[in-house]
Amino acid sequence: MVTPPEDRQGQMKVVSAQTGVTNLGLSRQGPLVAFDFDGTLTTHDSFTAFLKWRIGALAYYGEMFRMIPAAFRYLLNRDKGKIKAAAIRVYLKGLPRDMLEQEAAEFATVMAPVMLRPDALKVWRRHRNDGARMVIVSASPESIVAPFARGLGADLLIASQIAFDKEDRVGNGLYGRNCRGAEKVYRLKEAFGEDVLLTAAYGDTDGDKEMLDLSEQKFMRLFVGDPSKRRG
Repeated sequence: MVTPPEDRQGQMKVVSAQTGVTNLGLSRQGPLVAFDFDGTLTTHDSFTAFLKWRIGALAYYGEMFRMIPAAFRYLLNRDKGKIKAAAIRVYLKGLPRDMLEQEAAEFATVMAPVMLRPDALKVWRRHRNDGARMVIVSASPESIVAPFARGLGADLLIASQIAFDKEDRVGNGLYGRNCRGAEKVYRLKEAFGEDVLLTAAYGDTDGDKEMLDLSEQKFMRLFVGDPSKRRG
């Protein structure tokens, strides 16, 4: 079982596509290994799970009528970034950043044992014990994934960014692009240079294919472990 997430800010850096990155201060110099988060390290989408957890499933589904316009637009454009931005507006707008981060930390502590795939954790730990630099590249918001990443001892988290207003409250959606598909490659190159090469990469959807193409070893939908079936 993964150690409950803890504050390891010194061991993990967060990269925004809008911030120039020159010195990441990564703790090791080993090969780069990248993991997608939702569906790869976890059994399901962490952002949706967080929204349901913080207000309850009944309230979550009760608010879905406000998502109807965005859902219809999604049927036409299939833009996952826009539907995610709409969910941020509906469920989180106006929430102070510090409250969001506190709730995300509580969510990760409670949910890590029931969301993180045991077979994925085994491979993650093997790479980390071998000295690899461990990178999580996720389309989910950084604020939600960060506590999990710290608990796993990730060296770097690259993820979508929630927009905050001048009062440091959740704003109208995403800041920058949804970290999916080609955007994952853009962010990795921003962090590690144009000639970045991953030793291994793990994903589970079409949104990970470009990232996997940067890797010497590519693994798609490798993990199927169910944490609810752990023994002992």
